Amino acid sequence: MKLNNLHKTFLLALSFTITLMSCQSNDTKKNKKGKYKLTQFVDPFIGSGGHGHVFVGANVPFGGVQLGPSNFYKGWDWSSSYHHTDSIIKGFTHLNLSGTGMTDLSDFIVMPAVGKRKIWAGNQEHPNDAFASFYSKETEVAKAGYYSVMLDDYNIKAELTASERVGMHRYTFPKSKQARVIIDLTEGNSDITVDTFIKQVNETTFQGYRFSKGWAADQREYFTLVLSKPVTNFVLYDRNDKVEGTQAKGNYMKGFLEFETAENEVIYVKMGVSPVSSENALANIEAEIPHWNFDKIVKDADDKWNNELSKITIETTDLGKKRIFYTAMYHTMIAPNLFNDANGQYRGTDKKVYENQGFTNYTLFSLWDTYRAAHPLYTLSQPERISDMINSMLAIFDQQGKLPVWHLRGNETNTMPGYSAIPVVVDACLKGFEGFDLERAYNAVKVSATGDFEPGVEDLMKLGYIPADHGPESVASAMEYAIADWAISKLAEKLGKTEDAVYFAKRAKAYKQYFNKETRFMRGKLEDGSWRTPFDPVSAQHRVNDYCEGNAWQYLWLVPQDPEGLIELLGGDEPYIAKLDELFGMSSELDEGASIDITGLIGQYAHGNEPSHHTTYMYAYAGAQYKIADNVDYILNELYTDQPDGLSGNEDCGQMSAWYVLSSMGFYSVNPANGMYVFGRPLFDEVNMKVSGNKTFKIQTENNSAENIYIQSVSLNGKPYTKSFITHKNILKGGTLKFVMGGKPNIEFGKKDEDRPKSIMY
Repeated sequence: MKLNNLHKTFLLALSFTITLMSCQSNDTKKNKKGKYKLTQFVDPFIGSGGHGHVFVGANVPFGGVQLGPSNFYKGWDWSSSYHHTDSIIKGFTHLNLSGTGMTDLSDFIVMPAVGKRKIWAGNQEHPNDAFASFYSKETEVAKAGYYSVMLDDYNIKAELTASERVGMHRYTFPKSKQARVIIDLTEGNSDITVDTFIKQVNETTFQGYRFSKGWAADQREYFTLVLSKPVTNFVLYDRNDKVEGTQAKGNYMKGFLEFETAENEVIYVKMGVSPVSSENALANIEAEIPHWNFDKIVKDADDKWNNELSKITIETTDLGKKRIFYTAMYHTMIAPNLFNDANGQYRGTDKKVYENQGFTNYTLFSLWDTYRAAHPLYTLSQPERISDMINSMLAIFDQQGKLPVWHLRGNETNTMPGYSAIPVVVDACLKGFEGFDLERAYNAVKVSATGDFEPGVEDLMKLGYIPADHGPESVASAMEYAIADWAISKLAEKLGKTEDAVYFAKRAKAYKQYFNKETRFMRGKLEDGSWRTPFDPVSAQHRVNDYCEGNAWQYLWLVPQDPEGLIELLGGDEPYIAKLDELFGMSSELDEGASIDITGLIGQYAHGNEPSHHTTYMYAYAGAQYKIADNVDYILNELYTDQPDGLSGNEDCGQMSAWYVLSSMGFYSVNPANGMYVFGRPLFDEVNMKVSGNKTFKIQTENNSAENIYIQSVSLNGKPYTKSFITHKNILKGGTLKFVMGGKPNIEFGKKDEDRPKSIMY
């Protein structure tokens, strides 16, 4: 039906009014036990516009299925296969990325339809002669664990929910003699199928697999689909060619499950997925959703999300801030993804099937991003999952010979510089998590850091630095390695490996090789010892210069393992502080061809990209904690919003949101492996964090307001606390951390040397 502009305007205004009223009333929604349902504050559309790239759809925390709508790929902002500006759905897919800057997945399309059979999903230029459908934003609903939309071309209401390994669909059909559910194994998100298979098991059950190559070079996925209504006709196509029979193998298989429907007839679909076999996919369905009660699965998913969100609760009168905070927490729990079947089996990086290994296996480790804040956050909010994540990484080490770099569904993509699993593994070891062997973990980190795996490591071990004429991103790689090497040195100390501790501590300071005294920046150094020229500290040519998705201004500060060493290089506290001030105060203009990842700029600080995330907190190491507040306050209030474009850069599998969660509580993990968090600017009146042993760590903020952004004083459990940081150990004890805020900086807070954070183990 066509609507005139006046009618559309009226409906939009009505929709906005209803939404506003709903939001206002939602603040009082409680469950049967009288507790607030925190999922009411989750808006999965936040970050689905702009460059956020978040997943929109139905899933459970860290689930192995991400069931959501899939658009046609139209560029970088469709990396998760969905963008808020779109209006065409080609189907509902069961495996999806969230927040990445690379494209893949969008596997196992299922699409309901009526009318003439159309065998092609279509594309953006030709949607009408294909089975894709237009949809309207006004009919979309997205909640934690639930998604629904009207498919305008078919007048079908589609609703989605999920368990850990199974996606469940509820379709409300119009009356039709030509109704169907389509299984399309051809379509993905910028990958290529190499082998696909579909077979009919009986009149309601269908099985198959999809093997593809893309960002994940050898991805193997299996499915079983069960329909609540028997099909009367089953038709197979290999791309455009009809195939006779009830099963077929080819590169581009599609199945059409056909039947008649009455007006408003409801049909359910369950699709189990497995990295091992279709039989396991069916067993996953039987284990997790053995019934057809869609509403129960929605409630179960909502309960699972509420349970996770309740681990950290906030008090604030700002409803928008509640939406931002709880949606940020939600986004930190989309990945890593569960990657084993209900029977414990999974397929390893070596493509072998592993039986129940005694731990829950995970995949999708975006470690260059998440080692900085997401994984430190998990040590507070997900302690029960830490050993499983570490064991997953150690299993990957056993299978591929090194720890994961950027692991995607049983594939090492080797994306981004560094061996960034190392700080994550070491942090878990040093914080005392159990369930894995420390010697095994140490062997994995040492081999990964000394083997000929990552670019430049051989040069680093031979020359003490990575020559810029041996390849791009030499400075970025070496500085990432140094962060991890510091962590290795501390684990070596713990295990009594003195020689190794000294060796890796020296490597942790290799960043100094790149500091040029004349320009006072980290610069590319050639094999002959000369500096690469020409040099422009603002130049940020994408992945071809000496940095990675950044420039010399941003990479100068990438020494969270040794800020004291950088202070010395820059000439002491005052020059160091002045250089930081210049970073935040200068022009944000970039050169032509700069990386598209450099967004969320304050001067040349780039919040939209991970290497900058700790930089605002670096003031504390020079005794100027008060200077953190202005920038952190601006980022929290201006670079995060509750709108679809509410993220200033890629979400990156939880890292962008983890920064917000930690920073809004009042601190951040500058060094991700030394058990300490630097104070910034607490945003909320009160935060309550559940910690181990049924204890609570409470954060209270007195005199909190938009103007009072500066810490005046701090107390811990009622006693004056003068340090500008807090340790992980102190948080785990429970108790109350109280900030007293004011409108003017207290330049004395954290100024004394003994009150500053240090590059030691806490």
